[in-house]
Amino acid sequence: MTAEQIRLQNPAWRQWGSYVSDRQWGTVREDYSPNGDHWSYTTHSMARSYAYRWGEEGIAGFCDNKQQLCLALALWNGQDSMLKERYFGLSNPEGNHGEDVKEVYFYLDATPTHSYQKLLYKYPQRAFPYEQLVDENAQRSLQVGEFELLDTGIFDDDRYFDVFVEYAKADPQDILMRITVWNRGPEAAPIHLLPTLWFRNTWRWNNTPNAQRPILRAQPGGSVQINHSDLGQYVIYADGCPHWLFCENETNVERLYASDNTTPYPKDGINDYLLHGLQTVNPEQKGTKTVAQYKRMIEAGSSTTIQIRLRSENIKLPFNDFDDILQQRKQEADEFYAAIHPAKATDNEKYIQRLALSGMIWNKQFYYYNIWRWLNGDPGQPSPPPERWNGRNHTWLHLINEDIIAMPDKWEYPWYAAWDLAFHSVTFALIDPEFAKNQLLLLTNEWCMNPDGQLPSFEGTFSDVNPPVHAWAAYRIVQIEQQQGQKNADLGFLRTMFEKLMLNFTWWVNRKDHSGNNIFAGGFLGLDNIGVFDRDTSLPNGEHLEQADATSWMGMFALNMMRIALELSQHHEGYTDLAIKFFDHFLFIQRSINQMGKGPQGLWDKEDAFFYDQIRNNNGEVKKLRVRTLVGLFPLYGVEALDEHLLSSAFLDRIHWFEQHRPSWSDLINHYLSPATQPIGQPSKRLLSLVDEAQFKALMVRMLDETEFLSGHGIRSVSRVYRDHPYEFSLSDMQLEFRYAPAESDIHIAAGNSNWRGPVWMPVNYLMVDRLLHYYQYYGNDFRIECPVGSGQMRNLKEIAQELTHRLIALFIPDANGQRPIAGSHPKWQDEHFKPYPQFYEYFNGDNGQGLGASHQTGWTGLVADLIRRKYTDLKKN
Repeated sequence: MTAEQIRLQNPAWRQWGSYVSDRQWGTVREDYSPNGDHWSYTTHSMARSYAYRWGEEGIAGFCDNKQQLCLALALWNGQDSMLKERYFGLSNPEGNHGEDVKEVYFYLDATPTHSYQKLLYKYPQRAFPYEQLVDENAQRSLQVGEFELLDTGIFDDDRYFDVFVEYAKADPQDILMRITVWNRGPEAAPIHLLPTLWFRNTWRWNNTPNAQRPILRAQPGGSVQINHSDLGQYVIYADGCPHWLFCENETNVERLYASDNTTPYPKDGINDYLLHGLQTVNPEQKGTKTVAQYKRMIEAGSSTTIQIRLRSENIKLPFNDFDDILQQRKQEADEFYAAIHPAKATDNEKYIQRLALSGMIWNKQFYYYNIWRWLNGDPGQPSPPPERWNGRNHTWLHLINEDIIAMPDKWEYPWYAAWDLAFHSVTFALIDPEFAKNQLLLLTNEWCMNPDGQLPSFEGTFSDVNPPVHAWAAYRIVQIEQQQGQKNADLGFLRTMFEKLMLNFTWWVNRKDHSGNNIFAGGFLGLDNIGVFDRDTSLPNGEHLEQADATSWMGMFALNMMRIALELSQHHEGYTDLAIKFFDHFLFIQRSINQMGKGPQGLWDKEDAFFYDQIRNNNGEVKKLRVRTLVGLFPLYGVEALDEHLLSSAFLDRIHWFEQHRPSWSDLINHYLSPATQPIGQPSKRLLSLVDEAQFKALMVRMLDETEFLSGHGIRSVSRVYRDHPYEFSLSDMQLEFRYAPAESDIHIAAGNSNWRGPVWMPVNYLMVDRLLHYYQYYGNDFRIECPVGSGQMRNLKEIAQELTHRLIALFIPDANGQRPIAGSHPKWQDEHFKPYPQFYEYFNGDNGQGLGASHQTGWTGLVADLIRRKYTDLKKN
């Protein structure tokens, strides 16, 4: 067991970590407007002057797990109009493809206890082009790509600094911070390095008469004493005896609202002192925010380093053992990942896996949101506008989050989303199974899950619906643990998740089956603009949408719950009845998606051999939306291959009951529950699937056709045939067109910068690989399909899963020309100081693999780490 694995068993090592958001401005939590316009209520321009209510932000931030005290890095190149205290990006209305961070930074390393972490930020030496980025993107149409920071020319001639930030812990309350800055430019350049320490402002909101205000105070010898009533006493040291500047983490209401300040030293006091010479720092050297001021001139090609140490106890020589501790933690990180990497993985694969997992760790964030307080307002503060009680999240009064949560991305998406978090948990299971489980349990806790059983979607609208992948994720985590040597399944975790998710399953059945026919809807289901129209739209004349994806997710949900119940039934007979319950649900869903009585033949189109969404009116008549998208492939997800020994006599009796009382279903029962022929010595398998063998083959032909879904980099979200032949559809008095868009969205439907009309998305591709292995367990080596279509190569389903895995991993691996597909065509990405650092984008161009959307969305794109592992375990060559 490595040193890091031992630390994971001690909760104290988790108290401090990179839990500071990359962006707090513009979030829903900080919005107190009557109309819910959160992007305008707090802006980037306001952020340097505004003391937040619900969280903090910073560059390479570190804090305790209640975010009471924060440490981060600010910079100034002597040219910018403000200190670089936070990353800049466009708000959703400003970007031609939605919100977007306009900075270049990389998460380079991290361990799950945050005992070692490393980040690289590329800071321009010229004035940062804030206005150019806003103006150029504002004038660009949806048909044009985003205008990025590299496109401004700000990095031309290599006039920028590489700023490396490293953290290491000597012990759980002893944090080392080392900042190393390289001048990549052709001549010497100045830089101000400004390590910043501050308290999150909690005193302004509680209005408790005897509440103690925390204090930072300079001490003789150059340290700063830290006193907080809950956190206790700490001290921070800075090498080289820098000058400490102090102000208060209080809003500069004079600048923002033309009112009188409560302090002459507001939050942006250090900014105004350094840039404008104003007397806005406290001469008494105390406050609730402080900066260690370093000004360095760095020669071309040279570097400078500073060191900071934050600890709970005084130390006489804080920097004597600094290098040794940091080097030891780095070595222990190497040992930890060496134990994670597959032994036969290539060096490139090991590098990508480590970066992906490190990005997951960096994107953990303290997330605080109390809906009741948010709607009611705080004691002693103005009441929020009354419109809020009929607006966003007003039905989620029970929800209180005050937790460390794995974010999709701490800038673009500094909030959790239900189905994202399920995928995050699967990836975290590789390195921190307990954290992975706790993330799923968090969603089902009574202070998070709605009393009616709905899981919170995302903070913009908790009542939106995400795909119910959480039972799958829970069982997948346990499988990963078993594959890593944990012999006994965590039955306590499975039991708790199963019991909570029964409430969620019931919510789906009661709320999302409009006609009671086991055909489901859910609106956009996290797929944003994949539909012909906004699938959250209320249709005219009482019509309603029936969705192939929602129905498929529910079929998969039922099978996942049945599988968990069967596992639990091996230890407690009572779960057999529950397994049968979900088996029944699955059969009714399976029958409905394919054939609904005497009416239309479900969502399966026999002529096209594909599943489609459809619109049903009050008379039962339907109009199929014959557009080939991922929603028609999702029925492939509804599959479970079962070992025969899991099926008790009671379960088999239920099968026989269906044979006797539903004779028209006998073909279904016989096909899906007849044992597969297995090699001698292997247990017999039985298969449950939403599709029969003929349907399966037809869908695979579509999916593996490179003129349709199969790209060189995974499965596209939309068939490529709609590039040259758009699909047209009439809805009421509207004539709609659906066109393949391999990169950014070229129309507005839902969500600013998420496009499901062509790009490759990692989570649904990962699920396809996972599901194909279930089919393979049943069909075996002799069942073969041409892959790619037209190639003449006949492959079994495991080999097809291998091929998809190879294409997905290859997104990040340098090709024969040394170029990573994700990097696109900008020449700067081939520069020696850019080329080594891939980013983990939100999605990928369906034609060339270029990374798109949120550039640091390591979240579900981090699943590539498990694909690399599976390549050498589940997917290894026969």
